[in-house]
Amino acid sequence: MRPVFVVTGPSGAGKGTLIRALHERLPELEVAISATTRSQRPGEENGREYWFLSDAEFAAKVDEGAFLEWVAYVSDKRYGTLRSELDRIAANGRVPVLELEPDGALFVQDEVPGTCTIFIAADLDELERRLRERATESTGEIDERIALAHDQLERAHTFRYMVRNDDLTRASEVLAAIVERELELASVGSPTDASS
Repeated sequence: MRPVFVVTGPSGAGKGTLIRALHERLPELEVAISATTRSQRPGEENGREYWFLSDAEFAAKVDEGAFLEWVAYVSDKRYGTLRSELDRIAANGRVPVLELEPDGALFVQDEVPGTCTIFIAADLDELERRLRERATESTGEIDERIALAHDQLERAHTFRYMVRNDDLTRASEVLAAIVERELELASVGSPTDASS
């Protein structure tokens, strides 16, 4: 069984940066494109960064059972993974990588066989600095994300692996080693060691 990799953690932890580095190193991976009700930011394209849906479109897809997982997040914006994304990636012979919020990651971990969850952690002061430098959210949204990050960091132990992103090069190496190990185990059909 081919694994499904789920990278999760608080906003500002560096999930996207680490996933890009991982994909460059392991081109057999493909990142699933999430759907969201948040507004499209300058430079973003529908179907590249996200599938941008209206509230009504998102609700209709929820009712149809089209989502593998979805969550309401900061400022009541919704994010989710369409089942069709996993099907598309598998049809291309690639291994899916999902970048999810922790609640969605836990749901996938419980529901999808072969899921490997990896929590990306960083210190709260560092998370706040990164979010403010990124300047893609209002001050109120940043404050919401920091409060949420505190709760999420306390649940890091519920995921299969945790990678501390206090040094990008080291964190990239650790993440790649985890994924390479899991791919190797899956290719020989060995059960994974949950104590890692």
